[in-house]
Amino acid sequence: MEKVRLGRTNLVVNKMGWGGIPIQRVGEREAISVIRAVVEMGVDLLDTARGYTNSEHRIGLAIEKLSKPVVLSTKSHVKTEKIYEEVHESLRQLKVKKIDIYHLHNILSFEDYKKVTSPEGALYGLRRAQREGLIDHIGITSHNLNVLVKALEDGYFDVVMACYSFLEPEASEKIFPLAKARDIGVLAMKPFSGGVIEEVGPALRFVLSTPDIVTIPGSETLEKASENWKIFSAGKPLSEEDRERIEALRKQFHHHFCRRCDYCQPCTEKISIQFVLGLRSIFKRFGSQAQEFGWVKSLIERARNCSECGECLPRCPYQLPIPDLIKENLAWFDREVARPGRE
Repeated sequence: MEKVRLGRTNLVVNKMGWGGIPIQRVGEREAISVIRAVVEMGVDLLDTARGYTNSEHRIGLAIEKLSKPVVLSTKSHVKTEKIYEEVHESLRQLKVKKIDIYHLHNILSFEDYKKVTSPEGALYGLRRAQREGLIDHIGITSHNLNVLVKALEDGYFDVVMACYSFLEPEASEKIFPLAKARDIGVLAMKPFSGGVIEEVGPALRFVLSTPDIVTIPGSETLEKASENWKIFSAGKPLSEEDRERIEALRKQFHHHFCRRCDYCQPCTEKISIQFVLGLRSIFKRFGSQAQEFGWVKSLIERARNCSECGECLPRCPYQLPIPDLIKENLAWFDREVARPGRE
């Protein structure tokens, strides 16, 4: 099984780790059993976040009595130095004395980046935690590759986390070479593009064929975890059949899948377009409980203000029919998520 050195962290882990979003969707007992199973299989890096509701807590319960060591990666959306307090909460939930990698979570814009790297920003809170021995390495995650390029150029972070799949391959050109040149580790999230890609084999083999990165597919069942691990441990390269299927799926999703580049912004109604276009993926990953999150509620309600002005259309490099997709996804939410089980 292939190992990867995560840049200057000098952490050496399997090329496939595990992501902690899906275990929010199942009961605690099942979640714990799945986490223990993936570690027993050989997964040695677990990724989670403060924002993933009970994920940190369940990972903590699962690994508390395991003898196998694992690298822990977690993150927080807090953008001020108060993230230091988040670190303490993560330590409590994960039941450990030190966390290997702590990330600034989903820094979407240059405005956010400026805030977190300012003198009272989250970066300084994490540096305090690092000085006190609470965390070893500082990372940053973003869906905006331009923000990650800036982070790599500034050199503040030991690890970056970027979206990477055959539907979102741009990081292989913009992020991975720069990270390697600067000896910065790379975690590749969303190998299935947030659940959009359902054909696991081609998707994982595509990501695993890329050198010097660690991918972190999540799984909430033993069946899914075992399938992922079987593909990884087999070590097979992309086949011609895989390539043909990938090309077919790229064509299928080309005018329907949002790559989260945000070139469509700003919206006249202040709608987070990438969020609304990825609505189904969010509920697929987080489950129906996501509708109870305050930020999800507010973003959905704001999306209902779409005036179909069309200003976003010429900005989208993929020619997505954005107003139509917003309407379709809101109708899907009302039909499949908000109304089932209600009088």
